[in-house]
Amino acid sequence: MNGRADMDSLAVSQVRLTVGSRSSQKSLNSDRSRNLSPNATENDLKELVGGNNSFALDFYHAIGGEGNLFYSPYSISTALAMTYAGAVNETEQQMKNTLHFTMAQNQLHPAFNALNLDLSGRTGTQEFELNIANSLWGQTDYLFLKSFLDVIAENYGTALNRVDFKKSPEESRVVINQWVSDKTKEKITDLIPQGSIDDSTRLILVNAIYFNAKWQTPFRKESTYDDIFYLADSSRIKTPAMHTTSYFKYTEGDGYKAVELPYKSGNMSMVILLPDAEKFKAVETSLTADRLNDITAKLQSTELILTMPKFRYTSDSVKLKDTLSKMGMPIAFRFPDADFSGIDGIRCNSSDINECLYIGDVIHKAFISVDEAGTEAAAATAVIMLAGCSAPIQSPPEMKINRPFIFFIRDMKTGAILFMGRIVNPAN
Repeated sequence: MNGRADMDSLAVSQVRLTVGSRSSQKSLNSDRSRNLSPNATENDLKELVGGNNSFALDFYHAIGGEGNLFYSPYSISTALAMTYAGAVNETEQQMKNTLHFTMAQNQLHPAFNALNLDLSGRTGTQEFELNIANSLWGQTDYLFLKSFLDVIAENYGTALNRVDFKKSPEESRVVINQWVSDKTKEKITDLIPQGSIDDSTRLILVNAIYFNAKWQTPFRKESTYDDIFYLADSSRIKTPAMHTTSYFKYTEGDGYKAVELPYKSGNMSMVILLPDAEKFKAVETSLTADRLNDITAKLQSTELILTMPKFRYTSDSVKLKDTLSKMGMPIAFRFPDADFSGIDGIRCNSSDINECLYIGDVIHKAFISVDEAGTEAAAATAVIMLAGCSAPIQSPPEMKINRPFIFFIRDMKTGAILFMGRIVNPAN
């Protein structure tokens, strides 16, 4: 997430759960297929998007840091939602509050399904591609509840893939990483680092999202040249900057300017929030989901002289255990307090206490590339579970994105934030 950025972006998220072995039990899988007509209302989708966006901003503040940042809150939310399907008692409540899940479980997962199907269904042209994929990887001889596997199969479109974490942890890691690489067109590789899987790993839940779209109004390559970009410490660098004059949705507010750059298809856009000089921290600190909604609501079609840097960024594989614990869900990572008995039927107060599932870590990795043609982005998250328009103005305003800025890629139809980040140095 802190790492390097044509328009293309992607992300992957992974959750790992661990326990002791249960080799005497037979494995189960779901015989259900994905529900392509989920029972979710427009209000359900609105509620889900609102909660996910609130989590996106909470996470932005919790992850902190000073450098470049890029992640997919949607990927993280989806991977953790699959894990949440098996959480009960205090573990469920902490995850619910942290992730801003406001609906009951039997409403939440169909809503995720409906939103994923809607977003993924817009792919079909060379100008726009959005792929969202989930996968579930379980220990070959470990027993999981069929009810849990059914929820995942029906709402997240994946059956259980069996691997042998106990005997072949490295081989299992390579297989899962290859799945992620395939789903993100090789933009996310080696999501799960060496040593992250061991013989206590029982379940890994993975979400991968890949996005590639052309600008509705592309920049002319001949108008790109090196320009000055001012860093946070007031020093300056030269970096390739794109230039155009066209109509964009634009607004100005207290300490900031904002512009929306739509993509050619798919009803998606990138919104860039440019704080005034020396106002970056103040604007960043004040950001909430509601404030972003207010800013986007004020955007109006304006003829604009726009300058923005090309950038390309790949984050490292970032472990999110400490960040998510700090945000309010520490019990999910704590043995033997975590309760994921909705996954395997084993409660930590039972005689099988050494079998209790808990989250070993959540790993996320993301990539973005922005150029004259558009954006490519990708991200992945893995959860590893262990045991144990208006009239133009007369004189076009100018927006020079030549200092640190915040940006997010959103679905204009639902308002869902798919990717978010900040660029403080486009040359890194």
